[in-house]
Amino acid sequence: MDTALIVESVIKSILLLMVMTGGFAYLTFYERKVLARLQVRIGPNRAGPGGWLQPIADGIKLIFKEELIPANANKLIFILAPVITVFPALVVTAVIPWGETVTLFGRQINLYITNINVGVLYITAITSIAVYGISLAGWSSDNKYAMLGGLRATAQMISYELGLGLAFISPIIVAGSMSILDIVRAQADMGLIKWLLYQPLAPIIFLVASVAEVNRAPFDMPEAEQELTAGYHTEYSGMKFALFFMAEYIKMIAVSAIAATLFFGGFLGPFVDRLPWLGPIYLFIKIMILLFWMIWIRATLPRIRYDHLMSFGWKILLPAGLFSVFFSAVMILVFGG
Repeated sequence: MDTALIVESVIKSILLLMVMTGGFAYLTFYERKVLARLQVRIGPNRAGPGGWLQPIADGIKLIFKEELIPANANKLIFILAPVITVFPALVVTAVIPWGETVTLFGRQINLYITNINVGVLYITAITSIAVYGISLAGWSSDNKYAMLGGLRATAQMISYELGLGLAFISPIIVAGSMSILDIVRAQADMGLIKWLLYQPLAPIIFLVASVAEVNRAPFDMPEAEQELTAGYHTEYSGMKFALFFMAEYIKMIAVSAIAATLFFGGFLGPFVDRLPWLGPIYLFIKIMILLFWMIWIRATLPRIRYDHLMSFGWKILLPAGLFSVFFSAVMILVFGG
């Protein structure tokens, strides 16, 4: 690998990390403003013009908050758990393409960090790691409520990851590839309507399961304050506490980017073939729409009972995922790609 390519990859990686961490901060602001609008409130409006400096104020507050570690906690794991949770959320988007290729400074630059031929497998592998951080956080805290929150997160991940994994299979079958870029190109060749007709259930299953994966309402049972005080992060404070929510909001952005890319055309849109710089804009708009949907769900639906949550994963999403795979395979067999 030549030096220029290494430098290019490093710069793109740094830019992606900056976008994701900045996106986390302003996603909290976006959520609070949308929730306020839906609930006929005002939302943040004091820190800066229109409240735009509120995420910075929150970050400064958390930096200076006192951090406590329980006396009987496993201190090493207690400190590492938030890092284990946030790391997969940051690296999972490395295979998401924001466009094809643009010319910059006389050099052809790909609008993605890497295009591996098992991109979908990479996503499923990385997203499965985050639950270890949550489980270890609950176990290492020496707190029964936190431990129950960690166990709930593990059980929830197992039940919903099955449906999520099956939702990934349909676009793989239709595109005939596990490369994320090949899947986007297949959508360009087939057209978005035909693409969705071949797998009508897969995007619905993916969106529902991904909300459960990131522990968002109404699937936020690992942090159900009515029952578990605060769940797996009960004993955390300061920046360690902030890292858990950083992971949650970055995962919201990541799963929205994955959903937009696998099912809704990704960076595709009008004139993107002639103006490739439009690709990142189209993908950004689709991510914002999916994030709005997640926030809307939180504002609308109450938290469901834990046994109902588990039954929904095993008895509805899993059979629906199996049927979706069968349906997509039949469509390819009968009508072709």
